[in-house]
Amino acid sequence: MPLLNVVITLVVVGVILWLINAYIPMQSTIKSILNAVVVIVVVLWLLYGFGVISGGGDIRMPKVN
Repeated sequence: MPLLNVVITLVVVGVILWLINAYIPMQSTIKSILNAVVVIVVVLWLLYGFGVISGGGDIRMPKVN
């Protein structure tokens, strides 16, 4: 996964989340849940993208040489 794609995706997700939080009126608990779900999904996507988590759900530890 190229680093530029990761950075662009994180910026786009961050801007979209900021726009939703700033301009869509929601109860604060719903905003908190939405923020938590987005953060969890992004972290899982990063772990999967960098190969820490495989498609089967197995967790691989990075090798240090």
